[in-house]
Amino acid sequence: MTTTAPRADSRTIALAHYAARAVLEHVLAPYGVSFLQSVTLRLAVVADGPVERAAVIDGVTGSVKVPEGDARRTLGELTTAGLLAAEGPSRVRVTDAGRELYDTYSAESAAVSARIYAGITEEERAVAGRVLTLVTERADAELAALRR
Repeated sequence: MTTTAPRADSRTIALAHYAARAVLEHVLAPYGVSFLQSVTLRLAVVADGPVERAAVIDGVTGSVKVPEGDARRTLGELTTAGLLAAEGPSRVRVTDAGRELYDTYSAESAAVSARIYAGITEEERAVAGRVLTLVTERADAELAALRR
């Protein structure tokens, strides 16, 4: 018997997203890190040096679609926790503790992701990546138009 895969649409994309997010939140929970904190911390880590607070906030609001106030609050939480540190009035940098925490939970997440993506060819992942990128671009354009 051949099983027909469901057509990619907003529901199947959402189901995949929420399943993957639930796995990540489970990995993060023992470290006391929320999903939004992990997104925010990652932006500081990949900056590889001090980064403008505004750039981090824009990165969080642009990728996760949360209000700016939530991104600012999360940035403050990470600073209070000593995972980020102020670099002057407008910049932050990841601390050694923040980098160590990020590296630790990222390694755990990578191991889980490897199991999730096992058996999916690079070609299939490339096609899915192109489709999802196009859907994201179009949804972002629609959201921008709705907000005008």
